[in-house]
Amino acid sequence: MKRLPLLLAAILPATAAWGQNAGAAPPPAPASTGAVRIALINVDRLVTDSALGKEAFARVKKIADSKKEEGDKLTKELRDMEQKLADQGASMAEDKKDALQKQYQERAISFKRFQDDAQRALEEAQKKELEELQRRVMPVISQIGKEKGYTLIFNKYQANLVYADDSVDITDEVLKRFNTMVAVPAPAASSSSPEAAAKPKPTPKKPS
Repeated sequence: MKRLPLLLAAILPATAAWGQNAGAAPPPAPASTGAVRIALINVDRLVTDSALGKEAFARVKKIADSKKEEGDKLTKELRDMEQKLADQGASMAEDKKDALQKQYQERAISFKRFQDDAQRALEEAQKKELEELQRRVMPVISQIGKEKGYTLIFNKYQANLVYADDSVDITDEVLKRFNTMVAVPAPAASSSSPEAAAKPKPTPKKPS
C-alpha cells in the first residue's frame, strides 16, 4: 500500500488556506493619517509548536498509523495470493485457478476502495483539527494585534514577502500566550469555586 501521509505531510499544505483567513491575502490598509503597523506570524509553527497543535498532530498520526497497519495487512494478503498464483497456477485445476483469480480481483477492488476511504478519513480528520486549532488561536492573535496596535497581521510564508525584518515576527509571542492559555484554563464558575466561597452570603431578613 502506498504509505499514507502523516500529519506534517498533510497538515502543513493545508495551512495555506488557513493563512488566507489569518491574513495571507489581507484587505487594503484602512485610510489613516497614522502609520500602518504590520506584524508577521508563521502559521506552520502555530500548528507544529503549540500545545494544541502537537495534540492534533498526535490524533491525526494515530489515525494514519491505524490505516497504514490495516493497509499493510491487506497488501500482504494480495501479495500472498499473487505468489500462490505464480507458484501453483500452472498445476491447479482450472476451476480452482479461476476461483483464486476471481478472489484476487475482488480483494484488489476492495483494497482500492480502502485506500480511497482511508485517504478521505485522514483528510477529514486533518480539516477538523485545523479548524478547531484556528478557532482557538484566532482570538489570541486578535487580542495581541489590538494590544500592540497592529493594522495588519500577515501569515509569514503566504504573503509573497520579498523581505521582512524579524523584529515584526510575533509568532513567539502568540505561541507563548496561546500555550499559557491552554496550560491554565479559566476556572469554571461554580458555587464551590473560591470566588463564590469568598462572597458573603446575604443575611436573611427577619420577619416584621
